[in-house]
Amino acid sequence: MPRYVALLRGINVGGGNMMKMDDLKAVFAGLGFGKVVSYINSGNLAFDTKKTPETKLVAQIEDAVEAKFGKRVDVMVREQRNIERILKNNPFDGQYESHKHMHVLFLQEPMPEEKEKLLQESAFPGEKYQVHGLEIYSLLPNGVAESLLAKGFFEKKPKVSYTGRNWRTVEKLAAL
Repeated sequence: MPRYVALLRGINVGGGNMMKMDDLKAVFAGLGFGKVVSYINSGNLAFDTKKTPETKLVAQIEDAVEAKFGKRVDVMVREQRNIERILKNNPFDGQYESHKHMHVLFLQEPMPEEKEKLLQESAFPGEKYQVHGLEIYSLLPNGVAESLLAKGFFEKKPKVSYTGRNWRTVEKLAAL
């Protein structure tokens, strides 16, 4: 049975969208998912279920979370083996000193070419972004607080649904 990772956007960050991980795990178990585990308190859950298209899992999870918490949150789902692929294909490997400088943005759908071009043109000095399918590798040497991510760029300009995780978290997701 395949293992999946669900990434909920904006959970327990900055005092917003507060949700207990035990409650989220119960929601996942209620959907019939097995071996549900969470990592840290920011909406990272792994689970087993029969082979299912990721888009279908996203819809099921978003609906169930909204029913339980009364809030609609964006969810990105990846088969766990794809997290390993993400780790192996890091285009910025060796170019950062801290996991806090390396991030992966997980998208719900592929980023159109014109939005990718806008991202590249808008990058702050020193920042690097590389789009690979449903992920954007992000090298942020000045940290997240001084990056396009903190300035609301993705919500205002390309308007793409995403959630980001630092490199250490991505590494942990591969082992959940």
